[in-house]
Amino acid sequence: MKRMLIAVVTGLAIAMPLLGTAAPDEVQKQMVQRAQEAKKKLAAAQAASGVERQKMMQEHMTMMQGMMAQMQKAKPGGGMSPQQMREWIDEHMKLMQEMMGQMMDEHHMMMQGGGMQGMGMK
Repeated sequence: MKRMLIAVVTGLAIAMPLLGTAAPDEVQKQMVQRAQEAKKKLAAAQAASGVERQKMMQEHMTMMQGMMAQMQKAKPGGGMSPQQMREWIDEHMKLMQEMMGQMMDEHHMMMQGGGMQGMGMK
């Protein structure tokens, strides 16, 4: 009986730190996937020209707007430990950094003649 108790306590001691490690939550995983899709769209826009480029840039802009709205509403789940909360915030900040990088790339494309004519912008 004593050995069984020691085995259970040892197992819990090993497993508990693993439970405290927060991976990105489901919403964050979806956002990472959407950010990757948007990045591919932006790369395709960079390779395109003319009307096709404008269309892809508009699609990328729409994707970014939707993601930004979701990111603004995102909240960490309840019952998180301080470490899990920190990890959630770190993942959120990485996503925000990725989005800002894409928006800056899009802005540079527009400024270099990618233009937004035909999109209601001049």
